[in-house]
Amino acid sequence: KMLSFLLLCSSLLLPSPSNAHLLKACKFDAIYQLGDSISDTGNLIRENPVTPFSHLPYGETFFKNATGRCSNGLLMIDQFALAAGLPLINPYLNKDASFTHGVNFAVAGSTALSSQVLAQKMILSPATNSSLTKQLDWMSTHFDTICSHHKGLYLNDALFLVGEIGGNDYNYALFQGKTIEEVKNMVPEVVQTIKDAIIKVISYGAVRVIVPGNFPIGCLPIYLTGFQTKISTAYDELHCLKDLNNLANYHNKHLKHAIKSLRKDNPNVMIVYGDYYNAFLWVLRHASLLGFDETSLQKSCCGIGGDYDFNLMQMCGLPGVPVCSDPNERISWDGIHLTQKAYKFMAY
Repeated sequence: KMLSFLLLCSSLLLPSPSNAHLLKACKFDAIYQLGDSISDTGNLIRENPVTPFSHLPYGETFFKNATGRCSNGLLMIDQFALAAGLPLINPYLNKDASFTHGVNFAVAGSTALSSQVLAQKMILSPATNSSLTKQLDWMSTHFDTICSHHKGLYLNDALFLVGEIGGNDYNYALFQGKTIEEVKNMVPEVVQTIKDAIIKVISYGAVRVIVPGNFPIGCLPIYLTGFQTKISTAYDELHCLKDLNNLANYHNKHLKHAIKSLRKDNPNVMIVYGDYYNAFLWVLRHASLLGFDETSLQKSCCGIGGDYDFNLMQMCGLPGVPVCSDPNERISWDGIHLTQKAYKFMAY
């Protein structure tokens, strides 16, 4: 069954995409997003215009040009906005944009922990310094500007998404040589940082909050390529790397525990866990029914090389890197991020 966690008015998990229109019944008037490349709609390309996300083929399917979204089209945050009857939520760094219906503060490549904290662990954050703390500062500045006197009232009908965030903390650590056990030791600190962010968002006036967990990272081409092994027992029945999925589950377990604690401390705030992990696995398990090409379930649409059409040194957007003929047949867009079609099924 498809997972939908967005019907916050009743705090129910919806079993079917046909119920997506019920999101309008929540009558959200704004959406505020914190996060990374899973939800960035154009902040990183304004920080760094030379990133591959700033040009085609990114965005080619829906927008016909690149908007900074790390996909061929719409992201999950876009699907949520459309389902709520709202316009697409503009990135904070687009100062000419309308923020009437919310703001997207997410930055592709961002981390939960600051780059300084990661540096102390000998981990580099190569894409951006706009970690979760920086995004919260932007959010605070935005609210101070528009609603200093009616903060709580203004946000009663707003939806806040805190994440997905934290995935890059682990991505950078693993690809810079840390062991899975070393990365597991980072989880409590990463989750505490996310928990602190939720507390801050509540202090700004949020009363309806979604906190998405991590993906099953062992199913993604970047990890299947980087940690490829001939040991058959390393893979599960979906050909995902078990140890990496266990790491993602470990993070999600800690995150759910933090949410439970926050609910107890904030009985008047609705805080919902967004189960991206199982939503992704649902898509993978039902891929053929959903119209994905069964022979390419774990291959990038935009990428080249190896068993998964992915090469960290020849990534999507670089010269000479091909794009598959039909992105709607693929789950993975560039080996790290998903296609518009996969995101749509995950969202609903």
